[in-house]
Amino acid sequence: MSVITKQNYRGAYHFSPQEMWMNDPNGLVYFEGEYHLFFQHHPDGMTMGEMHWGHAVSRDLVAWEELPIALVPDELGMIFSGSAVVDWKNTTGFFEDKPGLVAIFTHHLNMPEGQPAIQCQSLAYSKDNGRTWTKYAGNPVLRHETFIDFRDPKVFWDKEQSRWVMIVACGQTVCLYHSPDLIRWTFASEFGGGIGSHDGVWECPDLFPLAVDGDKDNIKWVMLVSIGADLAFEEGSRTQYFTGCFDGAVFTPDEESRSIRWLDYGRDNYAGVSWSDLPEEDGRRLFIGWMSNWMYADQTPAEGFRGAMTIPRELALESRNGVVTLIQKPARELEAVRIPVLSLTNASVQEVNAACASLQLDAYVIEAEFARGTSAGFRVKAGAKQQTVVGINGQTEEMYVDRSASGKIDFHKLFPGLHSAKLTAQAATYDLCIYVDRSSVEVFGNGGQAVLTDLIFPEPESGALTAFVELEEDLFLSLKIYDLVSSAASGRTGKQEV
Repeated sequence: MSVITKQNYRGAYHFSPQEMWMNDPNGLVYFEGEYHLFFQHHPDGMTMGEMHWGHAVSRDLVAWEELPIALVPDELGMIFSGSAVVDWKNTTGFFEDKPGLVAIFTHHLNMPEGQPAIQCQSLAYSKDNGRTWTKYAGNPVLRHETFIDFRDPKVFWDKEQSRWVMIVACGQTVCLYHSPDLIRWTFASEFGGGIGSHDGVWECPDLFPLAVDGDKDNIKWVMLVSIGADLAFEEGSRTQYFTGCFDGAVFTPDEESRSIRWLDYGRDNYAGVSWSDLPEEDGRRLFIGWMSNWMYADQTPAEGFRGAMTIPRELALESRNGVVTLIQKPARELEAVRIPVLSLTNASVQEVNAACASLQLDAYVIEAEFARGTSAGFRVKAGAKQQTVVGINGQTEEMYVDRSASGKIDFHKLFPGLHSAKLTAQAATYDLCIYVDRSSVEVFGNGGQAVLTDLIFPEPESGALTAFVELEEDLFLSLKIYDLVSSAASGRTGKQEV
């Protein structure tokens, strides 16, 4: 195996395909010590086309090995998004002496001009840890007679009911089905009318339980729904979430979900879903998203490949000012490859900039804490005529990313701009955690209560890091910077090919 050569804008610690186009994460499942990441892949082009399932695996969520393509188009159509599960009880009958993996995906068949495409749900299974796949002879296993958009099935085992549950996108709603064996499906309910954002088509849903504030006796269910780009809304594609109750058939939203709530207030975290079958002793809900936006995804600067994933994230529900809120934090595995390069306390902006002046950083993490009310931040990937500004506005209590001068921005009129998220302060301080890579920034504010994910395309020579404050007397209460380049250079975070 050989490490993939770093190409222009290929992240040091974000997964991207060795070549050609990638979009939605698919089939996220943990099995036999491996995290599987399947993904929408067009192996013959740099834009969306004849879609396959690409495949990568990792043992630590940091180093990814890209494997041969898992699923290829057939007479039923292209292979669109879906999920994967471990069939522990051999409910399908596909396996003999040990459990195996089952992929549940959308077949998309284009029809003659003037007729809508046909979308239906199908199965494939693997007996060798996902290395080879056999499509079920009885595909498809689920059709719908009226929905034109009928795709992106996310499946999980419902322990309470001892059956499988599928949530699937249906245009402007999602539908829930259940099954004893992943093959025979029964309609249960439909959700989405009169609630949430309908600024675009609903896609890539997910549904899972989380403990509130870590209390296993207080469980809420979280539903994720991504919405596609519509030219009438400059935000483009993005992901919303709902919280509520699920009884095995019907999802009932709580009062907080009557307001639209976004998973991420940046422009480039779409179609994200969570891993299935994590060991119970792990106890986490892990998530990853496609780091782009359908408004301009096929126009971003690229050489040889196009598309990347966000960093893996841990999802949790926490009470913030009396409101149960979905929290995102970088997966803890990333801490193992961070190398400390700077640590300051109660530092002035002059002290910070003096310490940063000698740093030569390519891919890194910034952790900073400020007194509430402070307006301050950082200019990352800065050069003579470009910079990406990440900061906090103490007056409006918002954090923001300004990429209006971040490098290459002229490929789409809506790419440059400033994106912000409200901070819900619970204490006398703000905190920021900023993951900077060669073509992205991911910002987590107040312990993951607010998140911004944005692509950037700076020139290679734009590598400076500086800090700023609005008032000279404002201090950086704490500042820690970690290098991630050394681990990437060793091949630990490098993508690999067979």
